[in-house]
Amino acid sequence: MIPVEDYFLQIVASGVVVLLLVIAKYISKKLIKRYTQLLNKPELRALQMKHIMNILLNIIFVFIIAIIWGLDPHNLLLGLSSVFAIIGVAMFAQWSILSNITAGIIMFFSAPYSVGDRIHLIDKDLPIKATIENIQTFYTHIRTDENELIVIPNNLFLQKIVSVIKE
Repeated sequence: MIPVEDYFLQIVASGVVVLLLVIAKYISKKLIKRYTQLLNKPELRALQMKHIMNILLNIIFVFIIAIIWGLDPHNLLLGLSSVFAIIGVAMFAQWSILSNITAGIIMFFSAPYSVGDRIHLIDKDLPIKATIENIQTFYTHIRTDENELIVIPNNLFLQKIVSVIKE
């Protein structure tokens, strides 16, 4: 049986990291909630952002714990680069999914428009005047004056010139 004293520092450091993870999750949850209330964002969008932040914090937590317990950071980076290379090749066709998620996060934190706004998508081929019904992780739903629902991937929506119509 291995004595606990041999791993005392790792156990204490792991406990501190777990405590910091709980605190970081609490703070990020409160910040997202405050930001959502301040800018009148829908609660569903806030929930999606909370899930994404929890995933990112958990990934960081796993890496820190692995380093505390003796995994060499150079080996970790080598292993990660190999895994990302395999994932990159395997999911090349799915790259748009990642760009849609990223665009959804950007739209949540910095877009000048939100759900319920009347907008004008300025497009040479097909200009659209519509109301934003929902902004999800992957898609934005807008409804035209003719009651037509248009679903636009977030990465494309973010690339469009959008004018908010004040009524």
